[in-house]
Amino acid sequence: MKLKDFADIVKGTVQGDAEIEITGVAGILDAKEGDITFVSSAKYLKQAYESKASCIIVKEPIPGLKSSQLCIANPYFAFAKALECFYPGPSYPAGISSMAAVSPHAVIGSNVCISAFASLSDHVSVGDGTVILPGVFIGEKTRIGKQCVIHPNVVIREGVTIGDRVIIHAGTVIGSDGYGYTFEKGEHYKIPQVGGVIIEDDVEIGSNVSIDRATLGNTVIGRGTKIDNLAQIAHNVKIGEKSLIIAQVGIGGSSEIGSHVTIGGQTALADHTVIEPGTMIAGQSGLFGHVPKGIYSGSPAIPHKNWLRSQALFAKLPEINKRLRELEDKLNRLEKGDSEK
Repeated sequence: MKLKDFADIVKGTVQGDAEIEITGVAGILDAKEGDITFVSSAKYLKQAYESKASCIIVKEPIPGLKSSQLCIANPYFAFAKALECFYPGPSYPAGISSMAAVSPHAVIGSNVCISAFASLSDHVSVGDGTVILPGVFIGEKTRIGKQCVIHPNVVIREGVTIGDRVIIHAGTVIGSDGYGYTFEKGEHYKIPQVGGVIIEDDVEIGSNVSIDRATLGNTVIGRGTKIDNLAQIAHNVKIGEKSLIIAQVGIGGSSEIGSHVTIGGQTALADHTVIEPGTMIAGQSGLFGHVPKGIYSGSPAIPHKNWLRSQALFAKLPEINKRLRELEDKLNRLEKGDSEK
């Protein structure tokens, strides 16, 4: 592909030879002639000058660069588009494998791929162009939208609703029972979990994620939200649109997460936590109650600026303790001297 053609795709501006042929994509240190790469910040300028790439995607033109430059407001986005162009994903032929178990009462759209050892129960519906890979189980009355990709060994239990263009990675379980018990006569008595799960359009869910069904009503994952691997979403949780849930996050039951929220890895949210839209939570934080919009760190979490000051103080505690002991010793000596007079 000529550079000018790729520039048209991403709506970028070429500085240098627009006719050069781009044959691949590489990181800035590994790029060779024919490759396109990118620079996302000024700290990579030295590598840009040394790079052998035929083209470097930049935000602003870099003076004296020997490579051609493709200028665009978001170089990382253009890099992602380059990967899409030059390394297209696998193709899945439409059709139902003879080794799949598909209920005669399931409703299957056009151009759907159902792979070997997939199991679709009664009254399942699957939208046009969706791909269901080996070992997937889909329970009764579950609805899956158009152009979804369900990777191997995913379990989608009964009564789940999944929108369009949803990607679910291997080993994830959606619609497992919520963790609900009541203590009666010395036993933990299971509370039936009879609700469902709604996954809205354009959601991506990583591998080995658990999203529990609601006790009543629905657990909801909002449009465009992205969930990383190994996250736990408990019963009746509501997550807004376009939020980011990073790996190993645990969200307690009936919590409400607003839109455009970012939750860092290994963060824990207690039951009934409410996080306002636009909030950012650093990794390994712990939260409960109502969390106003802001940036938070720590466990229990506090405003990030306060946490930074606390961490700076924490690092100085040994020195402070030493000085405090010296002052105590000095005070004791002074008091002893006064008492002897």
